[in-house]
Amino acid sequence: MARATPPPTLDAEASFALQPGDVIVGLDEVGRGSWAGPLSVGAVALRWPPQPQPDGLADSKLLSPRRREALIEPIRRWADASSVGSASNHECDALGMTEATALAILRALDALHLEEPPTVLLLDGVVDPLTNRLDFAPYAGARVITMAGADRTSAVVAAASVLAKVTRDAAMVALDASFPAYGFSSNKGYPCAVHRMALLGYGLTSLHRRSWRFTDEWVVGAPA
Repeated sequence: MARATPPPTLDAEASFALQPGDVIVGLDEVGRGSWAGPLSVGAVALRWPPQPQPDGLADSKLLSPRRREALIEPIRRWADASSVGSASNHECDALGMTEATALAILRALDALHLEEPPTVLLLDGVVDPLTNRLDFAPYAGARVITMAGADRTSAVVAAASVLAKVTRDAAMVALDASFPAYGFSSNKGYPCAVHRMALLGYGLTSLHRRSWRFTDEWVVGAPA
């Protein structure tokens, strides 16, 4: 029998020498590997020390859609502030994924409307797209920390992953009515057989990332 993944904790956050009143922001992106739609970043800000995390919190990829959606309000009540920022598929094409990720992160941070600058920005992954872009208030003094697998081990990053996933999924479901052949309500713009067959039959839409190598296979400019 496979071992269950242990729930995320606040242990990593506690190791950052945060002082009472310091603000830590967890950040996680969704949609990086999608063929269509935006790249979205969730942001969750906690003032240290926080209240206990919501029951059932986990990396969004380990939760069913129903469980993710049920966590949204508990996460918002737990957080001192929360938001989602996005970069469109056109921005992903124009900027490249690293710059687009940084743009989505900065939009998410701005949408938090924090009254004071955060002490730590904790990102899932090993790439730091932020440090060289934080040369303006209120983030210039923030410490950027990257952590592989933070969406599974860090409670604040797991919460950010849930917010980002639910928000982006809802946006793709809403777009399904405009592009019914592509199955966006189920595949959310990611690769799958239905999505591939629609591309073969109808070509790229205005939601697709045209700079990606996979687009070489399809006729550009079919449905708008």
